[in-house]
Amino acid sequence: MNENLAEKTILIVDDEDAVRESVREVLNDEGYRVVDTGDGTRVLRMIEEEKPGLVLLDIWMPQTDGIELLKEIKNKEPDINVVMISGHGNIHTAVTATKAGAFDFIEKPLSLDGLLLTVRRAFGEAPALLDADAADGSKKTRARKRPAVARARGRAKLHQKTLKKSVVTSGQGLHSGVKTGLVLHPLPPNSGIVFTGISADTSVRAHLDFVASTGYATSLRNNGMAVATVEHLLATLHSYGITNLLVKVQSEVPILDGSAVEFCRLIEEAGIDETDEPWSEIVVDRAYQVGAKESGEWISIEPAESFSVRYIMNYPKPVGHQEYGYTDQGPGSFKEEIAPARTFGFLRDIAKLEKMGLAAGGRLSNFILIDDEKIINTELRFPDEFARHKILDIIGDFYLLGRPVRGAITAHMTGHSDNIALLRKLRAGLHL
Repeated sequence: MNENLAEKTILIVDDEDAVRESVREVLNDEGYRVVDTGDGTRVLRMIEEEKPGLVLLDIWMPQTDGIELLKEIKNKEPDINVVMISGHGNIHTAVTATKAGAFDFIEKPLSLDGLLLTVRRAFGEAPALLDADAADGSKKTRARKRPAVARARGRAKLHQKTLKKSVVTSGQGLHSGVKTGLVLHPLPPNSGIVFTGISADTSVRAHLDFVASTGYATSLRNNGMAVATVEHLLATLHSYGITNLLVKVQSEVPILDGSAVEFCRLIEEAGIDETDEPWSEIVVDRAYQVGAKESGEWISIEPAESFSVRYIMNYPKPVGHQEYGYTDQGPGSFKEEIAPARTFGFLRDIAKLEKMGLAAGGRLSNFILIDDEKIINTELRFPDEFARHKILDIIGDFYLLGRPVRGAITAHMTGHSDNIALLRKLRAGLHL
């Protein structure tokens, strides 16, 4: 037992005796000091007497509103972390609780792994992130080779980053149609970007190994945990240099207005915490290409002194020829040039997507709808907004190697499947 854990007190507040007993036993076995109560009216007094570092608070108790009690606790003792628990929760409840000051939200029946992960994070202990590296449900992990890295002379040294605090947003899944939310939690160095559900009992890392599908969006899956449409969020994390983050989400990242503007706002609202832990780029050593230029659909990457993406598209009118070149110069350039560019789709494809069970959450406010003659529902933010949005997707997909890439990408009429194919070819070539 870690002797330091014996000094860490946890207060459990739940009206179910069995829940308190089982959680108490688990946490005692891990070396924590645990006190508990089933009476919500005693909580503030017990906090004053017992000085807990963490409160596990049931959101639904007789005669007690858990959210209001949470607000009282945070008002009186703002430094105490409070984790809300509920057997009737969903991602919207989690969003509400986080907005009210909760450190996190987990659901009943409590998962042992999920509970311990959350408790360790609350105390600032480096968590073992479940089996997020184990593909296909296996508990074994593939040995990781450190990526081929180098720095050009004069380039700034990179450090790992996370957020300074948790932030939340809510919206609708573009393809699932499910009303969903998003909770972003800081993680310690070397954790990576990890997606999990409310219970936190299973997770999937944002990594090429766990790409499940690339049809109209990039989706990840591992050991029962699946999350769709990750590319816009990952593009933002890539551009802001966020290396460690826990993302709680229900099945699909919300599409918001079809762009990455809200994700930029979220990161800026939270603030960025840069650590002393070093970070490094994957440096492209030679040219790699997927597809043939003769076919009209291809994407390539070649050595360069920075990360850049050039996208070319040729569609019939009203889209026509669009081309844009973007060179990464930090979050400011991404926020101004790329983040506002929205998802787009064609009216003729809607019936096809519906038959595939996709685009159920498509609304006139969250993507650009195009028919054979005109753009139906909005004014473009840029004359080349469609090409810029394709760049947004590429930036997101290219964070699935887990590190920033230094190289120049050129793409012509490509999509997510091509992006992932190029990533796999790059990884094989660099022996990552």
